This record gives sequence, structure tokens and C-alpha cells, in this order.
Amino acid sequence: MIREALPGDAAGVAAVHVLSWRAAYRELLPGPYLASLDVDERAALWRARLTAPDRPRVLVASGAGGRTVAFSCFRAWRGEGFAPGSTAELAALYALPEVWGTGVGRALLGASTRALARDGYRTAALWVLAGNARARRFYEAAGWRPDGVTVREETGGVLLDELRYLKALSG
Repeated sequence: MIREALPGDAAGVAAVHVLSWRAAYRELLPGPYLASLDVDERAALWRARLTAPDRPRVLVASGAGGRTVAFSCFRAWRGEGFAPGSTAELAALYALPEVWGTGVGRALLGASTRALARDGYRTAALWVLAGNARARRFYEAAGWRPDGVTVREETGGVLLDELRYLKALSG
């Protein structure tokens, strides 16, 4: 089941966030950095995000017993380069490693892009680590394409290249 996240979902979202990072980025980020990620700290951050007046939209996918197994987070694009109000950012889409390849991520991505289209956005953008081949294949299979824009960000003491992907939401 996919639904809008509530403040009470913060702990489940945080657990997915931390566990998915540890698995997805283990070849890209230092082990000590990934091991230092704290679910309780992330839960506090997600609780604040989910209760903020200008909060992003967050969807959660639940598995057996209502446990959060994946989430997405999206909002209006806050950077430059697009007409105001035309483009949204898919800021996060993470799933527990145990549900990778089961269709949960595809369903959540579809629900997220449909919500953005209903909200009136014409285009969605996201950033993906250049070295994250699995994520790149996932987004490309769903019709997202890199637009040639890259940024270099520091995470965990490592400089990583991120690629911007775009997807038309209508027309």
C-alpha cells in the first residue's frame, strides 16, 4: 500500500533511509561513514520535515504488518534552470534492500510522478550518483534521462559526481 506519510512515519522512513544507504552506497562511500548513520537522528530530521509548514510531500510504501519498506520525497524544484512552478524535484526514493526487485520501487516511483503531474508540474528532475549503476538503470527503465548537467558533492569525505535526470510528466 502506498500513502502520504504522517509524522508518525518518521521512524520507519528513517530506518529505510539508513538501511538503503548502507546497501546502495557501500561501494561509493566509506564504511565508517555509512556505519555512523543513526536511525534515531534521521527519525528526528524526518519528523521535523513531516511537520514543517513548507514540508515536502512524502509517500510511504508499506509491507507486511504495515511496516514501511520504501519512501519517496518530492517538492517544487528549488534551484535555477527551470521556469518557476514548472518542475518538481524527486529528492529521495529509497527502499529496503529486501524489497529491491519486487516492484515496490516502480510502484512508488509511478505514484510519485502521478502526484506531481496532478499537482501541475510538467517536468520532474532528480539527482543520482554517477557511480550508482543500479539506480541509473532503475530510473532509465522508467523513462528518466540524464540531461547532461552534473554537480560534484562531498559526502562522507568523498567527492562524488551526481547526474541530473529529467522526465516529462505530461504531453
